[in-house]
Amino acid sequence: MKFCSQCGSARIEHVVPMGDSRPRHVCPECATIYYQNPKIVAGCLPVYGDRVLLCRRAIEPRHGFWTLPAGFMENEETTVEAAMRETREEANANVEIEQLYTLINLPHVSQVYMMYRAKLLDLDFHPGAESLEVALFTEDTLPWNALAFPTVAQTLRFYFEDRQRQDFLFRAGDIVRVDGQPIYLERRPSP
Repeated sequence: MKFCSQCGSARIEHVVPMGDSRPRHVCPECATIYYQNPKIVAGCLPVYGDRVLLCRRAIEPRHGFWTLPAGFMENEETTVEAAMRETREEANANVEIEQLYTLINLPHVSQVYMMYRAKLLDLDFHPGAESLEVALFTEDTLPWNALAFPTVAQTLRFYFEDRQRQDFLFRAGDIVRVDGQPIYLERRPSP
């Protein structure tokens, strides 16, 4: 940010406002504080029998790699609405949400992923504008080496592990970078 969008005249400063503990973008003229907060990504893990639906990305980042249908929330929608909208936009797929399945924090890019386990209602799906193709995969046929994001790989690992037990647990954790590699750290609630 360079100029205040509230008063339109002052050059923004990056300072710690009184009573705060972090540097923020602040207008020295009208005292407006511009907070920058993490982005929420909502999406689905669409399941049909023993297969999951993935989309091959037609956009950057990670063009050509496979992902679960997901994207940034819009204003005035819930996480469930965002997950279902992204699934329709990317895969033209109809789903029924079953549960919030994974919540994964990515502090290094200021994002929070909320992935819902969902039932794929029919096989009438096809690529949306952001997808090159969409397809169903079993655990054995899944393109593990061509997955777009660590959050997707972690969610899929949990799903196939839980599927063997037929006990789908809610998972929460963080993906952090250690020596440039993504590492998942599970967060368990305190007793």
